[in-house]
Amino acid sequence: MSLVFASVLESKKMLNNLAAWVDKGVAHAKAKSFEPNVLLGMRLAPDQYPLLRQIQSSCDNAKFMAARLSGKEAPKHPDTEQTVDEIRARIHTCVSHLETYKAGDFDGAETRVVTLPFLEGKVISGSDYLTEMALPNFYFHVTTAYAILRHSGVPLGKMEYIGSMNVRDK
Repeated sequence: MSLVFASVLESKKMLNNLAAWVDKGVAHAKAKSFEPNVLLGMRLAPDQYPLLRQIQSSCDNAKFMAARLSGKEAPKHPDTEQTVDEIRARIHTCVSHLETYKAGDFDGAETRVVTLPFLEGKVISGSDYLTEMALPNFYFHVTTAYAILRHSGVPLGKMEYIGSMNVRDK
């Protein structure tokens, strides 16, 4: 399996983990008698995105990574979510999109020339885009979303971050 396809599979897993963290956040809010949507406005620092935007950015980074490295078009999302239910739907939509990719979609991805709309006139190789931009940026937003929820009192631990593993007996 190529590193690129494995990265897409891992981003799908992490988005599913993110959905589970949101669910734990809702349960925490209900247990503490506050409106779950309040969590979406929480942030770690005044100049940092709130949870809502961290989740949107996590989804965007995953879909753009897969699309740019496969040469396909990413779906468009207008960032209009305002509720926990809407952001859950956004996560689900992105996971469903990632499930459409197959390993063969990434043949030649390492050498594919990737253009980034925010760097006009510049290009980057697929392997450099994956390791220098796509993965670090994806994990930045996912980890920040986790940290916001944890900082807000949601009982999350390392295993909720890591998620399922394909372990077996010797």
